Amino acid sequence: MDQASSQQITRLLLAWGGGDKAALDELMPLVYEELRRLARHYMRGQKAGHTLQTTALVNEAYLRLVDSSRVRWQDRAHFFAIAAQLMRRILVDSARARNSLKRGGDVDKIELDEHIAAVEDENAVDLIALDEALKALAKLNARQSQIVELRYFGGLSEEETAEALGISTRTVRRDWSIARAWLFRRIKEGELKG
Repeated sequence: MDQASSQQITRLLLAWGGGDKAALDELMPLVYEELRRLARHYMRGQKAGHTLQTTALVNEAYLRLVDSSRVRWQDRAHFFAIAAQLMRRILVDSARARNSLKRGGDVDKIELDEHIAAVEDENAVDLIALDEALKALAKLNARQSQIVELRYFGGLSEEETAEALGISTRTVRRDWSIARAWLFRRIKEGELKG
C-alpha cells in the first residue's frame, strides 16, 4: 500500500472516530481487499469443509469493527491490527464451539508459516492452543505479543510494526524471533501434555 493510501486511510479512521459516519463509507472500499487478504491468510490453514468462509469472516469482522465505537483509531496499522485480532477471535470462538459439540474431537488446525515455526513434517498448529499461548505470552511480555499480532495476524512488515509500536525495526526483529521460539515451545509442550 502506498504512502498516500495509508495517509488517506489514517485520515478517514480519525474522521470516523470523531463521529463522521460518511468517512466509514469512504474507508471500507479502501480497506476491504486488505481485510480479504487477512481473512484468506487465516482460512488458508483451515481444514477442508470448514463452515466459515473467507467472505463470512470478513463480513463478521467488518460488523464488529463498525460496532467498535469505543476504539480511538490511531492509523492504518492500528486498524489492521484490531481487524486481525477480531478475525482471530472469530475463528477461535468458532473452533471452540465446534470442539464443544464434538467433545474434544478433531481440533481445527491452522498452518503457521515459516516465520512462526519451522516444523519438519507437521506444519499445523491447533488454533485454540495458539490463542492460549499468545495470551500467556502477553502476560510475560506484552510487546512481544503485540508484535506477533501485528506481524503474523495483521500482516504488517517489520517497518510497519516498528512504526505502530514506536520502536526500532531491530527491536521488532529481535522480539519477533524470541516470540516465535517461545510460542513454538509452548505449543509443543501443550501437545505433549495433551
